Amino acid sequence: MYNLKKWTTIIEFLWWFFYNLLEYIRSWGYEVIWTMEIRENELFIGGVSTVELVKKYKSPLYVMDEQLLRDTCRNYYKSFKCNEDNRVAFAGKAFLTLEMCRLIHEEGLNLDVVSGGELYTAYKAGFPMEKIYFHGNNKTLDEIQLGVEKRVGRFVVDNLEEMEMINEIAAKHGVIQDIYLRLTPGIEAHTHEYIQTGQIDSKFGFAPVGNTIMEAVKHALSLANLRLIGLHCHIGSQIFEIKPYEDAAEIMLNHIAEIKRETGHEIKELDLGGGFGVYYTEADKPRSIEEYCSAILNKVDETCERLGLAKPVLTIEPGRSIVGNAGTTLYTIGAIKNIENVRKYVSVDGGMTDNIRPALYEAKYDMSIVNKLHEPADEKVTIAGKCCESGDILMKDIYIQKPERGDILAVFTTGAYGFSMFSNYNKNIRPAVVFVGNGQEKIVSKRQDYKDLLGLEI
Repeated sequence: MYNLKKWTTIIEFLWWFFYNLLEYIRSWGYEVIWTMEIRENELFIGGVSTVELVKKYKSPLYVMDEQLLRDTCRNYYKSFKCNEDNRVAFAGKAFLTLEMCRLIHEEGLNLDVVSGGELYTAYKAGFPMEKIYFHGNNKTLDEIQLGVEKRVGRFVVDNLEEMEMINEIAAKHGVIQDIYLRLTPGIEAHTHEYIQTGQIDSKFGFAPVGNTIMEAVKHALSLANLRLIGLHCHIGSQIFEIKPYEDAAEIMLNHIAEIKRETGHEIKELDLGGGFGVYYTEADKPRSIEEYCSAILNKVDETCERLGLAKPVLTIEPGRSIVGNAGTTLYTIGAIKNIENVRKYVSVDGGMTDNIRPALYEAKYDMSIVNKLHEPADEKVTIAGKCCESGDILMKDIYIQKPERGDILAVFTTGAYGFSMFSNYNKNIRPAVVFVGNGQEKIVSKRQDYKDLLGLEI
């Protein structure tokens, strides 16, 4: 990982970090207003003091840079040529609140949901139901019922039993339900094994084994209350390479061509999923949004021309790459334990409950004490969470400023899979979420209290 000791002050590091991230975002071809800055030894995001945010909303605290969220949505919309009927569907699993639903709708995006809860959130936010893709490998009867009742745009069908259930419920409601079939493309993207989804041995989708896919297609076409309009695949998450996406596009278009040859049915829509990588630390080398999008679009054009296919309406599903860099988590430092000649533990008031990724994937982050930015980052420490688990470690052997009880620690790039994967383990309470921009903060999810924690218990 990046060694801060070679920098004389944390200011130099933060300037390096923010400048390089800004240049990376600008390479997308869209002007970005960067809203992180240092004022009088203190970190401001969107013109708002991080220290004052913690005073007002307590910690842990999720802070989202609204301007960066909007800029990234606009970049995707532009780069994927959504003005030419293509679509960008935000993967709600990464981060979903009522306000986020409103934001992506304002920016012209569609939405990918994977549960009844995510669908209901979108519904209560007033998000257009026809712009929703309902995913998931084990949708319950109640979830399918809710989706059909609310007239969700597309069900992404994972298995034959689900197909039958959707058809039956659609018939009861007197509707013809549009569906996609999720196919496994047989691609192993180079990412953590827990977030690979495109390989043949997967819990998701119809696998390219024997006649599985064609039989699923024919069965879908035989059901009176279903309309098969598209195919879907997803190859994994936090992917930095371009070629897996090109390969997936070619494989899926070949399936479309084969379906047309064998059944005469024309698939008019194709969803190639998401998984585009983002910057967490110096070790990460993500491509720009424009690179990912142009590679997919060019490969589709080339393959359709070769196969003699009409180009389908295309969808991609970014989640992490929209919200990841926009998020920062703020903690208050508590106990500090120095084991001489072994390790210095610095404990914070959160941990695996508000960010499970380090425990699951050994995820790495850049971090800093926001109220000591003029001081050198020359203390080698391990950041420990407060849960009663030895594995509740946010970061091992990172250099930060000299920590003291009461300092505020910022962990950067936590906008994805923090809030959405929160748990109440050890009866810890869910942090608040605040959007910031133009010197103003906006609370979008309140902090739980102990009464909320026991609200469902009898």
